[in-house]
Amino acid sequence: MASSFCRGRVGCITVPTRDLALRCQCPMPLLTSHMTIYILPPITKKPQCFVLNDGGETDLDLGNYERFLSISLTSDHNITTGKIYRKVITKERRGDYLGKTVQVVPHITDEIQSWIEEVAHVPVDDMGNRHWDAVNEDDVNGTREGVGIADVCLIEVGGTVGDIESSVFLEALRQFQFRVGPSNFCLTFVSLVPIMGEEQKTKPTQHGVRDLRSLGLSPAVIFCRCKEVLEEGTKSKIASFCHVGGPQCVLSVHDVSNVYHVPLLLMEQNLHRILAEKLELSKINDLEGRLDLTMGGLEEKATMWNLIEGDVANEQVLAKLDNGESLCGVSGMTRSMTDWARMAFKLDGFQKEVKIVIVGKYTGLQDSYLSVIKSLKHASMAVERKLDLVWVEAAHLENSFDDETMGGEKEYKEAWEKMKSADGVVVPGGFGTRGFLGKVLAAKYCRENSIPYLGVCLGFQAMVVEYSRNILKWEEANSTEFDEETKNPVVIFMPEIDKDVMGGTMRLGSRNTVFTHPNHEDGSPSIAKIMYGNAKIVSERHRHRYEVNPDRVDAIHNAGLKFVGRDETGTRMEVAELPRSQHPYYVGCQYHPEFKSRPLNPSPPFHGLLLAACGMLDDYVSSHHK
Repeated sequence: MASSFCRGRVGCITVPTRDLALRCQCPMPLLTSHMTIYILPPITKKPQCFVLNDGGETDLDLGNYERFLSISLTSDHNITTGKIYRKVITKERRGDYLGKTVQVVPHITDEIQSWIEEVAHVPVDDMGNRHWDAVNEDDVNGTREGVGIADVCLIEVGGTVGDIESSVFLEALRQFQFRVGPSNFCLTFVSLVPIMGEEQKTKPTQHGVRDLRSLGLSPAVIFCRCKEVLEEGTKSKIASFCHVGGPQCVLSVHDVSNVYHVPLLLMEQNLHRILAEKLELSKINDLEGRLDLTMGGLEEKATMWNLIEGDVANEQVLAKLDNGESLCGVSGMTRSMTDWARMAFKLDGFQKEVKIVIVGKYTGLQDSYLSVIKSLKHASMAVERKLDLVWVEAAHLENSFDDETMGGEKEYKEAWEKMKSADGVVVPGGFGTRGFLGKVLAAKYCRENSIPYLGVCLGFQAMVVEYSRNILKWEEANSTEFDEETKNPVVIFMPEIDKDVMGGTMRLGSRNTVFTHPNHEDGSPSIAKIMYGNAKIVSERHRHRYEVNPDRVDAIHNAGLKFVGRDETGTRMEVAELPRSQHPYYVGCQYHPEFKSRPLNPSPPFHGLLLAACGMLDDYVSSHHK
């Protein structure tokens, strides 16, 4: 039980081998019928939601889990108070309780526990071949291959101990520990250790654990968030007053050079061994002998991965790395964790920079574009460049000086100076009229000046509007979202979407995109298709109400802006680009590729943008084009 800062990283470190499958759940103490909490309220809450494969609109925390664990969650993995109450009320109306008085205890708490157990059996990894305690009916040999069931379910309880909103979830977990038994339940706690003067203060942690224990829950591991490395005396004091199994169960989560060091930091403090012992993971046959990692400090790790000079910490591992062999079976390390460690250490050594401008509407609150930022960081790591993000308010690119909300002449000049300094530009999604013209102007500038450009959702639609206005010369070409009476509606409201009900009615979740035009008339291949590994069909997540007008597609396509990717019916446009003979990288997509980006597997459109911005795209195309 902890905040997403540590739990996403804890999840990463508890899976040092693919033979241990993990599932995540995120109970949120929010009274809402579906997880669109990003709009309540827009300033104090995280404004961007994270979209899952099944169309669930959830908190950004689930994005952290997906990125760090390389898994795909479902909307059922996000438990809210509203969902629980709705389910209990439905059961009562159906007569399931036979007229009994429905109460928080036991009905609400029982429903929370049942939900946890049910979702723990939902596969979230494409790998699939996982164990479970019950024998699969189709698995006559007992090999349990292809089952897709987790060994460990990771649960985060949002909020702070003592919040009235989370009290029912904590009570449910108090009961749950007896329902599943001590070997199947491990409670962890995240706390802040502030530094006053030069002293690390333990009182906040002591009081937090005291409140937790008063509820009948006692943590086995305490993660202490601190600016500096936790001192041994501090660990001993916390262990003594907080009833854990010694200082080794108090883990220091101090500031590091980049967030990807945190799993290695926890590994160094033997979190994997603590959890393996507490949950008796050694009883899983396939994990026998693979949970013991024999590395010392971070410097030894860096040496072992051949990233800095020094003595060899583990010659066997280093020799295998040099030969390009797998690390499975050597000191418990797998290829995935080795690649992760390489990434974390290499990130610290990047010297060259790449400047990417984000033209957005909500630049005052950058969490609005958190998934976009993460995708750009993943892509920058792949091209081994230090990312320099520059923010441009879309409205400031317009010269509407009469409207104070659009900025003045000073902001206008500064915005265009930033645009002119960019190595690449991203125009992400958004809603509403304000700033749309600025996005159109950004697309026009990048097209005319050969600046690598990636438009996502509304940024894709801005490309279409700009091309229609300036190449096809369609006067007042626009989206009906901004001008319902436009003479040339090149972007229109999708007919199946409800115009009256706003929440949860968009085109949501994973949809297939077919690359219907893999090659252009000049013989050059589609750059988007190449970036997707020359796949014919890709699946990406969507969140939109408007689409390119099917009646205008042929005219725009024939004029040069190629719709190379379309939905499976061929009528809904998904990917547009200019041939590379006309532009180094000018790509737009209706979907949101940022939701499926991973640290070791960056989103293809973002990867392409960074390659083009660094002047590396030609070499990449030469080596990857079939």
